[in-house]
Amino acid sequence: MSSSVKEISILEVKKHNTPEDLWMVIHDKVYDLTKFRSEHPGGDDVLDEYAGKEASKAFDDVGHSSDAVEMMAQYCVGELAVADRKAGGSSKKHCCGIAVAALLAGIAVAFIIRRALKN
Repeated sequence: MSSSVKEISILEVKKHNTPEDLWMVIHDKVYDLTKFRSEHPGGDDVLDEYAGKEASKAFDDVGHSSDAVEMMAQYCVGELAVADRKAGGSSKKHCCGIAVAALLAGIAVAFIIRRALKN
């Protein structure tokens, strides 16, 4: 994380749990959605439910548009503190996905070479 990005603890996020002061965490980023609450196309109730909480799964389950994802940047106030990120968080999933892809590619190359050497 660059020094210009604010690191925010989950304890700080939990303090912002009302409709008048509404923060949440989505994919290790912290968003202040207080001003967006009344404009949310899915209604304000769904945002209220996740105020002060981790909301990545709920966000992903809805299947937000790419426009919605781009719009989120204006509400980002920082990143969740590294110590507060869950073991199965989005950044770790991404790294694991790359490792699995590399492993599978290596196995495929080994299989091709082995087969070529037999012929």
